[in-house]
Amino acid sequence: MRGYFSMILHAHLPYVRHPEYEEFLEEDWLYEAISETYIPLLNMFENLTRDKIPWSITMTMSGTLANMLNDELLRSRYEVSLNKSLELCRLEVERLKDQEELLNVAKFNLSFFKRAKETFLRYNGDLIKAFKKFQDNGNLEIIPVAATHGFLPFMKDFPEAVNAQILMAKEDYKNNYGRDPKGIWLSECAYYPGQDKYLEKNNLKYFIVDAHGIMFSSPKPLYGVYAPVYTANGVAAFARDLESSEQVWSSEIGYPGDGAYREFHKDAGYELDYDYVKPFLHSDGVRRNIGIKYYAITDKNSGEKRVYNPGAAHDRAKEHARDFVNNRSKQIGYLKSLMRTREPIVVSPYDAELYGHWWFEGPVFLEWVFRYMKDSDFKSITPSRYLDKYKVNQIVDVNLSSWGANGYYDVWLDERNDYVYRHLHKAAQKMIELANGRDPETELEERALNQAARELLMAQTSCWEFIMYTETMVGYAKKKISDHINRLYKIYEDFKGKTLEEEWLCEIESRDNIFPTMNYSIYKSERL
Repeated sequence: MRGYFSMILHAHLPYVRHPEYEEFLEEDWLYEAISETYIPLLNMFENLTRDKIPWSITMTMSGTLANMLNDELLRSRYEVSLNKSLELCRLEVERLKDQEELLNVAKFNLSFFKRAKETFLRYNGDLIKAFKKFQDNGNLEIIPVAATHGFLPFMKDFPEAVNAQILMAKEDYKNNYGRDPKGIWLSECAYYPGQDKYLEKNNLKYFIVDAHGIMFSSPKPLYGVYAPVYTANGVAAFARDLESSEQVWSSEIGYPGDGAYREFHKDAGYELDYDYVKPFLHSDGVRRNIGIKYYAITDKNSGEKRVYNPGAAHDRAKEHARDFVNNRSKQIGYLKSLMRTREPIVVSPYDAELYGHWWFEGPVFLEWVFRYMKDSDFKSITPSRYLDKYKVNQIVDVNLSSWGANGYYDVWLDERNDYVYRHLHKAAQKMIELANGRDPETELEERALNQAARELLMAQTSCWEFIMYTETMVGYAKKKISDHINRLYKIYEDFKGKTLEEEWLCEIESRDNIFPTMNYSIYKSERL
């Protein structure tokens, strides 16, 4: 055995829940991810466990995602959405009965959604409990994310706000999984010097950074990105390996661009006759992706768009998995020849939604990576287990960094989104003032302070700035920040003036119901 491979899947979605409407377009983000990523991952875990294939995966589960998966309203709405997909798939099998090539895809689509429903019901809709089972069995290591995926470097002037993101993440994790987390995912892998003290205070043993976060550290890391380093506060940092990441992420050479795979953008919601597909759209009747697709990726050489062949795509995913494992074997073998005192670790973090949602065959690829690894000369491992094996590591000053374009926060601070931070900073000031001011005198006042904390955390989600940067759904992102901050301001003024309106507060609590055990005291300065 020459070294270790550590797969990290970052599962996160912004908190989108609108009980004030019968249906809401952006809630589809969750439903798509459940069917296309989270359930296929669970099926993959089941297959590997059943066949006694050794596997270890680290998976993040953000607080926003976990709370949505726990929410009964969203669970019930997911079932409604799933049943609509099944109904359309059945109609498609009938419609295409005389078109053999397309019929095969229609039958595959039907079986895919049937399996999603069977898995969802088998776990009684409780996907958090399902993932917890694999953690309890020792194969999966779940770690939290900063509570609402807040971009911590842009809060550094408000230490109470940074600490609250970490502390709430830890408490919510314990409520979901019945144990303390071992590490944490820093939102957008964004790190700034000194940030580690909040992790050390909350007994978090490690975090992940992009490659340059360690490569440009001081002193120079002895083993590059192929061993963890410790910060001055004793927290371990693991760096992303660029070579393994490129094989999946790269738009030029990455596996997902292969012509055998399913095309994400050519969706039945846009392709089918409007009157036929309209009952399966939202009530506004606007065409949208509905997750039913018939075509493979356009061939890069001929420009031809072929009908999707599920069997051929499955086989290609297996080929790519074998290639990936072979390349890791060569890489780890070479690294081991240089690192004679320890086995190297290759850390490969990806957005979980890449596997299944964006790259439909991704879960098949992952499963076969572990199947081929069974007979390889390296093993899978989680960061915490690697630290158990190698307790002594170099101490460095980890460099300011993030992932994303250019690697230094650019995505989350440019002319398309920079205006939000003066408002987020003012909101943080008000929340910290509330938490450190007079104690609440009534249950209503305490509920109001707890809700103010929720509103600030939800406004701080870094996805909103990312959406503005990419110029997709910009209106919704701006409204989310504005709504949450305005609700916090109202609570601030009403608490100060002792004019709280219980009816209004009840309505807001019912909408923004994240973190049921929220206690505003996470913003107290004494918690630092």
